[in-house]
Amino acid sequence: MEREERRKERLDRGIKVRTEGIYAISSWEEMSYLLVPRLALILGMLLLPLVMPTAYWQRVISYVCIYALLTLGFDFLAHFVGLVSLGGALYVGVGGYLAAILNTSFKLPIILTIPIATIAGAILCTVLLLPALRLRGVYFAIVSLMYPLVLLRIIEALNIFGGTEGILGVASFPGRWTEQYLIIVMVILSLFGLRRLVNQDIGLVFRGVKDNDQAVKASGLSITLYKSIAVFIASGLGCLSGAYLAHVYMWAGISQFALDFSILPIAATVIGGGGTLVGPVLGCFILVPISELLR
Repeated sequence: MEREERRKERLDRGIKVRTEGIYAISSWEEMSYLLVPRLALILGMLLLPLVMPTAYWQRVISYVCIYALLTLGFDFLAHFVGLVSLGGALYVGVGGYLAAILNTSFKLPIILTIPIATIAGAILCTVLLLPALRLRGVYFAIVSLMYPLVLLRIIEALNIFGGTEGILGVASFPGRWTEQYLIIVMVILSLFGLRRLVNQDIGLVFRGVKDNDQAVKASGLSITLYKSIAVFIASGLGCLSGAYLAHVYMWAGISQFALDFSILPIAATVIGGGGTLVGPVLGCFILVPISELLR
């Protein structure tokens, strides 16, 4: 009896949320407590394109998911690693240009351009931000914000990658439903993948880097390495959204370095609740449609 009470107390304290293992569940009531919110979120996102009244609002759902990927990366870096990154525009621009170049110059299909642009873009963004990983707080934020502004001016000044006109002729998705459900599935997988990641041992190291990086360093772990891994993950999500956006627009240009991609994730995180991962995603479902209505 006492053992049962201790177990329920642990669950009531929220360890059931921290523990993804099935061993913490012993009844259908506890099972439903864990699974129903997750299933509701998944089914809700999968049904959204079907209930949208017009093709325009279906496209808005795609924009919501693009910002959701960026916001997931921002929330992960800010609240689990302690790096406030304003590099969302950098990630989107790099991912978009890489996907466009791979598709138009190398004639690669969409099924290859998006994953290659995601991985290559994440590596490039991580290398660019590597010198700034020793910085924290507002200093890292300013440096990460500087990169998209600099790259935008370089493209304009040197007239490379199509200059101000951008790269035209990027292939579109084969169908409307493919376009819709690809990005929705990516958001769902990214959300639950990050939740799983932060609850693993490496997630504890990330939190340690945020709370007391000197203690992590004293334990013999490389702070720079774990920060680089975190930046790679966040920039990968951003480059994925940029590559997807290039194929939606059938174009890649300097507007993909717009500061909207850096600022809106902050607002969505504030509205949805930072450090929850799912909260910022819900914040995107509030802010992006409102911004479209106000156009």
